[in-house]
Amino acid sequence: MARKCSKTGKKTAFGNTRSKSLRHTRRTFKANIQKKKVFDPMSGTFKTIKVSASYLRTLAKRMQAGKSV
Repeated sequence: MARKCSKTGKKTAFGNTRSKSLRHTRRTFKANIQKKKVFDPMSGTFKTIKVSASYLRTLAKRMQAGKSV
């Protein structure tokens, strides 16, 4: 399965590593993806979703406000 956030769409990005001599080589920036169990009030069950760490903060804020996932 792809390393991609199911909510924000964040995925692996590409760029260059630059040394002190300004030599550059290609590298990847991987998204920080975590598995999280979330309660779905519509179905009344827990669902496992793969989301980025930055979205986990948003998710916690939404859960406190009582909004759905």
